Parts: sequence; C-alpha cells; structure tokens
Amino acid sequence: MKNEIIEIKAPNIITPNGNRNIFLAGTIDMGNSENWQKKFIDDINLKHMGGLNILNPRREFWKSDWKQDFDDPNFYQQVNWELDAMEKSNFIFVNILPDSKSPVTMMEFGIHTKSDKLIVCCPKEFYRSGNIHIVCDKYYVPLFHDYDRAFDYLINKLNNK
Repeated sequence: MKNEIIEIKAPNIITPNGNRNIFLAGTIDMGNSENWQKKFIDDINLKHMGGLNILNPRREFWKSDWKQDFDDPNFYQQVNWELDAMEKSNFIFVNILPDSKSPVTMMEFGIHTKSDKLIVCCPKEFYRSGNIHIVCDKYYVPLFHDYDRAFDYLINKLNNK
C-alpha cells in the first residue's frame, strides 16, 4: 500500500495504512460546483506520488434533500467524517473557487489555521479573499492565488518530507 494513491471518499472509513493523508477542503457547494477534487486526483496520479491517501469529502451520492441539521443522520455523519478526516490529515489542501460562497470551507480554514497542515488556494476574486489573505499572512499559512501554484507547493512539500 505504501506506493499507492488511495482515494477515500466520505463516508468511508479511514483506516491507518502507513500512507500520508491529504484532506481536500474547499468549494463543493452541495455538489453544484466544479469537481476540482477529480482534477486534484488526476493531477496527483500524473505525478506518480505514492504512499498517499486522498481524503475526499465529495460523496458519490449526495441527496440535496438531506437537511443541514444536527438531527439528520446523513448530515451528521458527513460533518463528523470531515472533522475526523482533517484531524487525521498531514496536509489540508484548501481550494476556494472564485464564484463560491464556501462558508464551510472558511470554517474549516479557521479551525485549522494554526495546525501547520494548510495549503490555501484563494483567488483575489473570491468575495472574502481579503479575510483569507490577512489570516494567512498573520499565521504564516502558505497562500496561493491559483490552483497550479498551490498544487506544485504541495508536491514539493510531499517530496521533502
């Protein structure tokens, strides 16, 4: 398993296997946004980076009628899976798309700002980019304005650890 790239999607169990974990935080917009997570998986496979678990919160089957409520068991499971996955991650790759609102992404970003796990891609066109940029500056979080540079930075970090 150490030389494989394994994608683990919510709500599947994350089993320790000796691989480094990368959580894909960022815009999903209830499944209505660009599937940048697929691009990430394709890109990481092209780099032949082995020994990685990609923790992807984008489910295969998401039902838009699930209530965003503590009492909805599917929603509760999803949120807890994401929180657990971020805790188990070595890196959290945050990709905010310019035309999104991404409130959950901003919350996840805030929770992990001081963790030294974050790599953030936030274009200046994002409506709250100023907040993201100031927080990254204050807490020395690597910040990039485009996906390719953020991705290359992550690859460099993976190659040097």
